[in-house]
Amino acid sequence: MSKTDELAATHLGKKSQGSENYNPSLLVAIPRCENRKQYNINDNSLPFDGFDVWHAYEFSALTRNGVPVTRLLKLKYDCKSKFLVESKSLKLYLNSFNMSNFGATVNECLEICKNIIEKDLSEKLQTKIDANFIENSAERKEIFKNFQNIMNFVDEKTLKVEKFKEAPELLETKETDEEKSYYLKFDSLRSNCRVTHQPDFGDLFLYYKSKKHILENSLVKYLSSFRSEFHFHEECCEMIFKRLYDLLDSDDELFVCALYTRRGGIDICPVRRSKNYKPDEVLTLGDVNKFARGSIKQ
Repeated sequence: MSKTDELAATHLGKKSQGSENYNPSLLVAIPRCENRKQYNINDNSLPFDGFDVWHAYEFSALTRNGVPVTRLLKLKYDCKSKFLVESKSLKLYLNSFNMSNFGATVNECLEICKNIIEKDLSEKLQTKIDANFIENSAERKEIFKNFQNIMNFVDEKTLKVEKFKEAPELLETKETDEEKSYYLKFDSLRSNCRVTHQPDFGDLFLYYKSKKHILENSLVKYLSSFRSEFHFHEECCEMIFKRLYDLLDSDDELFVCALYTRRGGIDICPVRRSKNYKPDEVLTLGDVNKFARGSIKQ
């Protein structure tokens, strides 16, 4: 078992009572470097920028007088961080606020909890964490509206998908005469938890600008090959980015975002982009003050 798997198994796959009281020791940090090494991603010279956004839909705490406070918590931190937070440890940590008392009013309770969460996660992951509680009345910002379903470009009757372990050799490109932009959505992304092997589903949004055309049928085959892979969400997003980055020219624009469906009350939305590309959707999704959605699944 790798060091990453040992750390992830701290809570995963085990019966855990968590804590009835606020308990930051429940948090588990996972080093990003181990999986990156397999794909020749150098931590000191990343081929991408980006971040991870987390939505915790079931955060709750109590005021000093025991009044329940419940909100959607949005978290964000940079992909350059050496660590990511293991999802079950985050769930148990956030649950430890459920029966803990903070502040005299609802707003005081939320502000205190926000400051505690940012401090605890920043210390654990050794990076800056942005957190915010989203009100039920918050406007829903629709993003990635110009991305087209990749299946619109594929003949379903003749397409044959046979490999379900990550298979970059399936990817094919065709040289074109001019640079062109492609906006594609794959709504059938599936991978599996690295430790529990439970399935994770999501929508993948892909943009690239290049003289090379990545054939859509080869992209569907490649993205489908993740169905039997066992990785964290962030790892899958980086794997896909790196395979496409290696396929395209170094100065081409590239963007990969995986909006995963929530599991255990939490969803994870990793974003990776080439350093020469920064779309408005990235700014919106990465703004912890905004409720941004790209699909009905979120």
